[in-house]
Amino acid sequence: MSLIPRNYFGDIFDDFMPMPKEEKMKCDIYEKDGDYHIEMDVPGFNKNEIKIEANKDYLTITAEKSNEKSEDDEAKNYIHRERTYGKYQRSFYLQDLDSEKIDAEFNNGVLKIIVPKKEEQENKKYIEIK
Repeated sequence: MSLIPRNYFGDIFDDFMPMPKEEKMKCDIYEKDGDYHIEMDVPGFNKNEIKIEANKDYLTITAEKSNEKSEDDEAKNYIHRERTYGKYQRSFYLQDLDSEKIDAEFNNGVLKIIVPKKEEQENKKYIEIK
């Protein structure tokens, strides 16, 4: 019979091995009807804490939550805290994205983004052979 609880060391070792921040924003990317679709899990964030930036062929998603303490927090004596605060960011290379027509929706912790591709312009030029 052991006098040490089974999970006694579990929380200590968790503090030394934090998860990479990318793990917090898992996503699926697929192509459908000529558009890119991104479905990303962003749990614990509000819509106003998420930013989407399109720059040339790159789409960057940033979620940031500050660690502001309220008066309510002052009265609390935390025994254990796992919820983290900070900045999480993912960038994707999406060739030929049309940044003017990107559509995004956030519902129940899931961010859904539809990124249309630029329409291919057929500027054929015939070269005269001399």
